[in-house]
Amino acid sequence: MTHLDAHPPVPTPARTPRKAAIAAWCGSALEYYDFAIYGTASALVFPEIFFPEADRGAATVAAFATFGVAYVARPIGSFFMGHVGDRLGRKRVLVATLLLMGVSTFLVGCLPTYPQVGLLAPALLVVLRLLQGLSAAGEQAGANSMSFEHAPDHRRGFFTSFTLGGTQGGQIIAPAVFLPLAAVLPHDQLLSWGWRVPFWISAVMVVVGYLIRRSLDETPEFQAERVDHEVPKAPVGVLLRGHGVGVLRVFVAAFIAMVNTTFGVFALSFATSDAYGAKISSTAMLWLAIVANIVAICVIPLWAVLSDRVGRKPVFVSGALGSAVLVTLFLWAISLGSTPLVFVTGIALAGVVYSMPNAVWPATYAEYFPTKVRLSGMAIGTQFGFALAGFTPTISGALMAGDAGNWYKVAIFAVVSCVVSAVAVLTGPAATHRLATREVGVRRLPSPRVRRPEVVSGGGAR
Repeated sequence: MTHLDAHPPVPTPARTPRKAAIAAWCGSALEYYDFAIYGTASALVFPEIFFPEADRGAATVAAFATFGVAYVARPIGSFFMGHVGDRLGRKRVLVATLLLMGVSTFLVGCLPTYPQVGLLAPALLVVLRLLQGLSAAGEQAGANSMSFEHAPDHRRGFFTSFTLGGTQGGQIIAPAVFLPLAAVLPHDQLLSWGWRVPFWISAVMVVVGYLIRRSLDETPEFQAERVDHEVPKAPVGVLLRGHGVGVLRVFVAAFIAMVNTTFGVFALSFATSDAYGAKISSTAMLWLAIVANIVAICVIPLWAVLSDRVGRKPVFVSGALGSAVLVTLFLWAISLGSTPLVFVTGIALAGVVYSMPNAVWPATYAEYFPTKVRLSGMAIGTQFGFALAGFTPTISGALMAGDAGNWYKVAIFAVVSCVVSAVAVLTGPAATHRLATREVGVRRLPSPRVRRPEVVSGGGAR
């Protein structure tokens, strides 16, 4: 028996892009179902049941602050989840985050209210929100890494976009559940038990997602590194030493998510709260969220396919700059109290234009890092950026200062955020969509210069 016969080559595991994409969709849908339900409840219900002793404006800001608390936990969790994902595998992170998010969301629906237990109620709300943040820290980065590394080299944009399709799906399901409750139930019943139902329904999504993810294979890229003994013992250390610029770039670019929190949370309060004149009904705003996200689900794959052909930069940057314009028009429309104009600008913003960076950021950020630190890089970079974006409703509420006429201050804040995000991607590496997955994010040293022999008089070389 020869030496080669004694150690046969290990076959490369097969890619399963469709299965990985479905698994990514389910987990992302659960995360953003929670996002949308919590955001909706923060705007419509939580000020009255968890902060009833404050005036309406202060109670709304306090409720938005509990919404943002999860984003404080996200950066902390990103280090742990990133380490686990790059050290032990993507699958373990995906299963763990799904279960933690599901249990935390269900328990929010079981909480006592302030009239029942006093300050213990908002304290428990904050604890569960922190657990949701720890879960979310690894969810999208894990799902993106899984779908990215299972995808064919020339279709990474398309298959990773399923993660963001899931976010839109979650944001459709959430208002679709909340809408009939808010429309049919008397206000006192909505406050007593109706608001709990959407949180309890999350248990169904957890079971479905768990069954899918449990049967998913680890990615071929990670398994190849494990076979070659290239998995780092301390992925985060390797990341920060060799890929700090990539992490910083993702952190700044990820602030584009503030468009989503402005549309889904702050705008709902701005349009419906008595503090700002209650210009538009909550039912109309919930329908807007449903329609805009249905449109987004349809166009996200199209933008992703386009990025596989022309590159990530043109799609991301165009969408970020377009969002800067449309978020201004959207807030202006709310200030006028024009429901038709709010629908047109809202659908154009959240459904079409914001879907451009939303569709391609999973592939864009993933292509900044090699396999050994990909999950860590995306988790840490995005979660610090999302942490800032998560406090957008709180910042916007402070800028409004209870005066609907201050909407332009929020618009300026949004425009600056979008432009900064666009610049971060614009200055990043180009044509990464053309590289093979194993070549993505790998540092290439310059070829050594060959020293030419010096010729001396006499024709010899020395």
